[in-house]
Formats: sequence, C-alpha cells, structure tokens
Amino acid sequence: MPWTREDMCKRAAVELKDGYYVNLGIGIPTQVANYIPKGVQITLQSENGMLGMGPFPTKDQVDPDLINAGKQTITALPDSSYFDSATSFGMIRGGHIDLAILGALQVSESGDLANWMVPGKMVKGMGGAMDLVAGVKKVLVIMDHNSKDGAAKLVKECDLPLTGKAVVHTVITELGVFNVGQGALRVVEMAPGVTREEIKNKTGAAVQPMTDVK
Repeated sequence: MPWTREDMCKRAAVELKDGYYVNLGIGIPTQVANYIPKGVQITLQSENGMLGMGPFPTKDQVDPDLINAGKQTITALPDSSYFDSATSFGMIRGGHIDLAILGALQVSESGDLANWMVPGKMVKGMGGAMDLVAGVKKVLVIMDHNSKDGAAKLVKECDLPLTGKAVVHTVITELGVFNVGQGALRVVEMAPGVTREEIKNKTGAAVQPMTDVK
C-alpha cells in the first residue's frame, strides 16, 4: 500500500536531526511537527516572524493573533521569540536554517523546484519559498507522486515557473523516498507494496538502477 499523507510526514520527521533549525512550508509539511522523534530537539522557524513554534492548539488554547506563515493558529513555547520580517529573512538568507520542508507542483531530475504558481491561475503571492530554497542548507519536498490527472510531478524538466534551480535534495511521495541530483533520481526507500515497475511508470524523470533499496 502506498503511504498516506500521515505516513509521508512521519517519514519526513526521520530527517530531523537534533539541534536543527527547521522551516515548514504551508500545507502537508506543517503536519511534520506532529511527528518529531522523541529525544530530538529542533527549533521551528516561521518566516512571518517567530522562532520556536509549539504544537497546534486545542480549542481552549487558540489565540487568533498567533499564526504561522500559512495563517494556521499555533502555540508558543517558553523560549519562543518574535521579530520583524527583515530579521526573519535575514536568518533565512544568511544560511542559518538547516532544513526547509516544502510542498511542490513539480521537481526535476536535477533538483529544480516549481511550487509557487500555475500560469493562468490566480496567485496570492509567492511567499518566502524563493528565499528559503536559496538560503537553507537542505530542501526536502513532500508531495503527491502524480497530479490529479495522473501526470508525473517528478519530471525530466519543469514546465512550470521555477522557484529555484538545483535546490531540492530529497523528495518524499506516497511511493517512496528519492534523492535528487546528478541528472537522475535515486530511490532510497519504497513504501510497502510499491514495486520498481510502478515507480518507473509513474515517474517522468530518469531513475537510477534500484539497488540496495529499503
């Protein structure tokens, strides 16, 4: 069975290392915060001006003034801090964030990322994605392997407007975990029941020979 979105977030949480400063993109990536491994201390950064985000609030904890970059209500921690956007993006552009976990519309076999707009559709804004992919040390993408019409989202070349070139290191989809770069995808892990043939048939990018795959 392919992974559920919950499974994908749990697998992404495995990539969190003790001491990391992490930025979670809007959508599916925000749920990774629910699966931080025990004993791993990380600090979540939000580009709208907060360092040290707590878990999502229960109904009696909701503070409408306390939100993340995706406008979801969140909680603070005893050591949380607040600052303006200039300071926030100074952290990002200065290379002080270890990992960004983002969603995507397309990822190419060379690590190009398209995740901010579809031509002809209304765009609310590109947010901080372009700064994140240019400034953080590692970019991990969580996304569906294919679009609703069945088109591959892991492609040879992106045909949507790019967020960044050669910026993605790892992709997690419902089919597995893929390392990106050097002109091809390397399958690191496959979801239970997923076959090599299924991955090849549903992927538009080159896939390296699958050896030593979990």
